[in-house]
Amino acid sequence: MRAHPRGVLAGALVASLLAHLIVAALPQPPAVGPEPLPMLSATITEMPPPPAPVAKRATPKRKPKPPPAAPVIAAPSSEPAPPIADAVQPEPAPESAPVVAPAPTEEAVAVAANDTSTTPQLPPRIELVYRGFLGTQGFFIGDAVYRLEHSDNQYSITTVGQARGLAALFFRGEGRLSSTGTITSGGLQPNLYTAERTSDGRHEVATFDWETGVVLLNDNKTAALELPTFDPLAVLWQFYFAPPQQEEAEFNVATTRRVYHSRFRRVGVETVELPFGEVETQVWERTGGDGNLSARVWLAPSLHHVMVKMRLSNGRITGEALLDSIRVDETVAQR
Repeated sequence: MRAHPRGVLAGALVASLLAHLIVAALPQPPAVGPEPLPMLSATITEMPPPPAPVAKRATPKRKPKPPPAAPVIAAPSSEPAPPIADAVQPEPAPESAPVVAPAPTEEAVAVAANDTSTTPQLPPRIELVYRGFLGTQGFFIGDAVYRLEHSDNQYSITTVGQARGLAALFFRGEGRLSSTGTITSGGLQPNLYTAERTSDGRHEVATFDWETGVVLLNDNKTAALELPTFDPLAVLWQFYFAPPQQEEAEFNVATTRRVYHSRFRRVGVETVELPFGEVETQVWERTGGDGNLSARVWLAPSLHHVMVKMRLSNGRITGEALLDSIRVDETVAQR
């Protein structure tokens, strides 16, 4: 299936989930591609809290301000200095005020939050497994595993999607996406995003240069880089690391080909039935941005605002994704 570029990702989330869940590729025999992710062995029903970040969010550098003018130093006066007795005497020092301890810095708070004696720790590897459906009637078309790995404020997200069931008769091959970057005080800040497709050997990259405020896209294209900007994988985990604090969320998403803008608004609450139980969710709906994509996202506060359901439509095709399971390493889960 060949989709119109604005229809494939006309918003913040299409390329990250729907596009590779249905493996939007030409119906060709699959080529030899990257190995699938090895499955993590333990399944859990509660999301551990995210690690507290230490790194501050990098800000694109602005043009430096001109240096201030050098101060004008007056020539020394020819008049003699006044006698010492007539000179102005210094005022007596005021009584010393009580010493007030400075407020803890952001780094100190983060270090305290990382104290393993009091704070549950996020396993170094954790997976969110989603099932994809065409339409809203449960026509199963594929699944995808989103693996998050982290260490020393650095993160890596990898996912492999492949069509299943009847959809496998029409969509061949795998879609593999990856994102690497930094866990900051404002959430995730990507440095590199890659997209691969085994059906035609496509490999595309987006490189985020926060020093210059430019994202390098496919075919040597560039675009301005502003905060907040994510890639299609980082945006799926963003609210886990930085829960929404207001009724609206506005951000950019950079794919390998361009940068899109989206605005979401919280429109209500709803109970969602998952394979491991019911969860209360906040419903967020796309209210503006680039393209004609409509999107609705269900975030679960009890699971640290992980996305448990998504519905996307470009006017011609509607797709849904539902969280199926949460997995970690068995050795980590038994600690």
